[in-house]
Amino acid sequence: MVKRPRPFRAAYVGAAALTVFGAVTGHDKLQWVAKPLMMPLLAADVTVNGADLAPADRTVLLGSLAAATVGDVLLIEPDNDRRLVAGATSFAVMQSGYSWLWWRRGARPRPAIAGQRVAAWLGAATLMRFKAPTVALPLTAYGATLGTAATLASDPGLAPSAKNVGGLNIPNADAKSRLGVGALLFTLSDGLIVLRRIFAHSPRSRRVTEGVILGTYAAAQYLLADPRAHR
Repeated sequence: MVKRPRPFRAAYVGAAALTVFGAVTGHDKLQWVAKPLMMPLLAADVTVNGADLAPADRTVLLGSLAAATVGDVLLIEPDNDRRLVAGATSFAVMQSGYSWLWWRRGARPRPAIAGQRVAAWLGAATLMRFKAPTVALPLTAYGATLGTAATLASDPGLAPSAKNVGGLNIPNADAKSRLGVGALLFTLSDGLIVLRRIFAHSPRSRRVTEGVILGTYAAAQYLLADPRAHR
């Protein structure tokens, strides 16, 4: 089978690279230009290459990316707690959309996998309760949607051809097998947001951490929003 070119995903990689560079170097103008383009570029790829998706699935996937776009813009200023909470709300909508899509594809929570996610969620919630109480409640609520999506993304039933090691599907040729890694990267990115909020104090450490946050986030969305994973 001849692979079709996917220019919108290539452009997404470029926009993501500029966004990370802007964060690490402190060039906020680069972020304001590049970051709002990221999810629309993935949405354009879904529109072009997801024509064979069920109409409801395509609508939810595009809606999830629209919610992520709002969150992306809000989190260009990650040190503003009001924007952080509003951004988390937008991403909760996105995570709920992803969960709905994977449930439709047959994913179900497995106790062993769910237990790992619940433990991580409780750990983050406890840390925020004591170290960042002003944002603990809304971010903990968001974490529940993240944990649900991550649990479903790692269900072996979602990608039967993939090996599952330690509660994670190992990527293979099936795009669905990469959803677990995408969700794991998203979890890592969001976990770093919490750690940055609490422990990163110097301008340099905050910029570098923000670059890692954005890099892992961009990689996650690249895997999660692939329309081939939602067929």
